[in-house]
Amino acid sequence: MRFVILAAAAAAVLLLQVSASSATRTEALVGGSPEALVGGWRPIKNLSDPYVRGIAEFAIKAHNDEAETGLVLVKVMKGETQVVSGANYRLVVEVKDGADTKSFEVVVWDKPWEHSRRLTSFTAVPGKA
Repeated sequence: MRFVILAAAAAAVLLLQVSASSATRTEALVGGSPEALVGGWRPIKNLSDPYVRGIAEFAIKAHNDEAETGLVLVKVMKGETQVVSGANYRLVVEVKDGADTKSFEVVVWDKPWEHSRRLTSFTAVPGKA
């Protein structure tokens, strides 16, 4: 019984540390305190951050794999993040589709402590795709 209680306590501490690291990562991208970020969308201040670019590249690759397309990321044009159980990233990306340039809004759910990402939305930006 004592072992079960100790294991549960250790798991709770680990979960708190992981949640804090996710909030810290998001805080570094958007500025401000992590408490102010929970639930609401906040603009990403540094769109050229390698982590943000990695999220965008993941979204393009996931879409290409599913839709059997060959889109290539050009740049991240706009971005917001939302602290949830992990973080949602809502990005507007510019891509090349052959000779054409198109824009899409993508949403990726990221749980870095589980090494898990999921593309939850990929939609054309009206007038840009």
